[in-house]
Amino acid sequence: MKAVLCEKFGPPSELTLREIEAPSAGPGEVVVSVKAAALNFFDTLIIEGKYQYRPEMPFSPSAEMAGVVKAIGEGVERVKPGDRVLAYVRWGAAREEVLVNEDDLVLLPEGVSFEQAAGLTVTYGTTLHALKDRAKLEPGETVAVLGASGGVGQAAVEIAKVMGARVIACASSAEKLEFAKRFGADELVNYADEDLKTRLKDLTDGCGVDVVYDPVGGDLAEAALRATGWEGRYLVVGFASGDIPKIPLNLVLLKGCDVLGVFWGEAIVRDPEGHWENMETLLSWVRDGKLKPHVHKAFKLEDTASALQEIAERKARGKVIVTP
Repeated sequence: MKAVLCEKFGPPSELTLREIEAPSAGPGEVVVSVKAAALNFFDTLIIEGKYQYRPEMPFSPSAEMAGVVKAIGEGVERVKPGDRVLAYVRWGAAREEVLVNEDDLVLLPEGVSFEQAAGLTVTYGTTLHALKDRAKLEPGETVAVLGASGGVGQAAVEIAKVMGARVIACASSAEKLEFAKRFGADELVNYADEDLKTRLKDLTDGCGVDVVYDPVGGDLAEAALRATGWEGRYLVVGFASGDIPKIPLNLVLLKGCDVLGVFWGEAIVRDPEGHWENMETLLSWVRDGKLKPHVHKAFKLEDTASALQEIAERKARGKVIVTP
C-alpha cells in the first residue's frame, strides 16, 4: 500500500511517498481503508520535531481519518468489515490503510461524507468537550471566541450557536471576521484595531462574557480574562500565538471565575465512552444540517506535502483533506 512518510524531521518538502507492507489486525485491532484523512497545523510541527509528540520514524502525518473497515482482529465487537467509521489516531493516517485500536473508532452514519467526517474529531471534538463538558455552556449565555477563523475557533463559533449561545467572534482582520460571520457569529471584534477587553465589555453592557474560548494565548489572554463576567469560565484551549501567558490570579479571585484546562487528547483516553457520545452528537448535527464542516481543499495523497505547506503558510480556512 502507499503511505506518505516522514523519514527525517524537516519541512513538508522532505516527505516521501512509499510502498509499504499493508497492516494486519491483531487482538482488539481493526484495519481501516482510508477514504479521507485530515491535516491540522500541528502536523506541520510534528514532521519538524517541534511538537509535544515525537513519533518513532518513519511515520505518516495526519491525526484523523474516515474510511471503511477492511478487517478486524480477535475480540473486536463494536465494528465489522464494511462499516463506515472515523477515528482519531494521533498520527499515521496519511496512507491507504491504517491499523486502529477498536476503542478509537466511531461509527459513521449515512448522510455524512467521508470528507466531512475526516476533519470532525480534533477541532469539533475538542470544542464540544470544551463547551459542554468543561464550561457547561447553557443556552442564552455569551461566548467570546478568540482566533475565530482558525480550525478550533471556527468550530467554537458553530457549536456555541448550535448550543444556543450568543457568539462574539474575535480575530485579527476583517477578512477573518467575515469568515467567522459565515458560520453564525453574532458580533465581531477585530483585536488588531480595537481594545479586546473594552469591546467585549461594551458588547455585554459592562457585565462581561460568560465563557471565553481561547486557543490563542499570548497577549490576548489577560485582556480576555479581564472581560470575563462574574463566575465566568475561561477555557484554555491552546497557544497558537506561540506564547504561554502568565495570568494574575487576583483576577480569578475578584471575578469568582474558573480557568479551565481543555486537554481533549487525554480526556478521550480517560473517558472513551464520553468521547463516543460526543462524536455521535456531532455526527447527528452534521447529518441534520446543524453543523456544516468547511473543507478548504482536498488533495490527493501524493500531494500531502503541498497540502501541509498551505497550512504552514496559514492559507487554509477550514479543513485540508487528503484522499488516497
